[in-house]
Amino acid sequence: MGTKTMIRTFLTLIAALFALAAQPAMAERIKDLGRFQGIRANQLTGYGIVVGLPGTGDDNLEYTIQSMKGVTSRFGFQLPPNVNPALKNSAVVMVTAELPAFAKPGQRIDITVSSMGRAKSLRGGALILTPLLGADGEIYAMAQGNLAVAGLGAEGRDGSRIVVNVPSTGRIPDGATVERAVDTGFADSPALTFNLARADFTTAQRVAAVINGRFGPTMARAVDAVSVTVAAPLGADVRTALMSEIENLPVEAAEAAARVIVNARTGTVVINSAVRVSTAAVTHGKLTVRIDESQRISQPAPFSRGETAVEEQSSVGFEEEVKPMFLMEGGPRLADVVKAVNAIGASPADLVAILEALKEAGALKAELVIL
Repeated sequence: MGTKTMIRTFLTLIAALFALAAQPAMAERIKDLGRFQGIRANQLTGYGIVVGLPGTGDDNLEYTIQSMKGVTSRFGFQLPPNVNPALKNSAVVMVTAELPAFAKPGQRIDITVSSMGRAKSLRGGALILTPLLGADGEIYAMAQGNLAVAGLGAEGRDGSRIVVNVPSTGRIPDGATVERAVDTGFADSPALTFNLARADFTTAQRVAAVINGRFGPTMARAVDAVSVTVAAPLGADVRTALMSEIENLPVEAAEAAARVIVNARTGTVVINSAVRVSTAAVTHGKLTVRIDESQRISQPAPFSRGETAVEEQSSVGFEEEVKPMFLMEGGPRLADVVKAVNAIGASPADLVAILEALKEAGALKAELVIL
């Protein structure tokens, strides 16, 4: 390789390093920080009947019989009022689904079917046509199909039983057909509102500044720590293109608040990079008290008038693990905090106690969250 080629390669590497350094340290897309208001999923719920079960249904529950009579009445068939069939091959269920934003009539969505009664398993069953309602009571989808059940159960004649996973719940992929679309109002609303997933005044201001830098100084305005309003022209096509461009703009999110998360049940401790500790002296010892009980037989001399007796003997002692006090320098980084805690040999349970003591002493500059 010639000298000129080496110099050219070196300069190219330096230029690449400067280009990387010029980028924001924590640049994220706006779409990863939140979502536009109104563009969300809606929950649907329905009440239905699953039939075709191999004797694992609700048996003779009253509401199962009423439900089956209601289903048969749709087809002009009326069961006699004094007839209560044993319905071990059917079960009453709740059907739930999530209607995505902008879902159009004719599209299909997944549904979850869960038993409401004493059904032991829904394996092998088929859901009868069931309307799915929204919070407003209107029908938005119709569900029907064969269930896919991951769990299973088996029972012996003596009452012994084994259950794997949850056989009383199943899913039907693409089991519902959308019948009505939900109006999001994004095409004709006065303005678009972008809501952050985590409230932060700094991030909201930065999002507004990035949008204004791309489209003009009066385009976006941070309303509070969550919402950023965007003045957008009316029209679905125009707003779709605008929202697509806004979502992909890079923005440097604000650093998260200093937090130490402690799961007291599992001993898991998570410390984020914003945590700081001021100068503090830490020592953590362990005191073990031990009591040993023993018995000694006292045997009298031959031909004496003494009696054999049992003498109780106790030995009480303690052991204390001596650990010197450890100086934790002020303002360390996250790696320094972990290194300092490891230096005194603290277990996860001991670490929780140390962190709580540092917080009470005012040395831990973070919010301590114990789950």
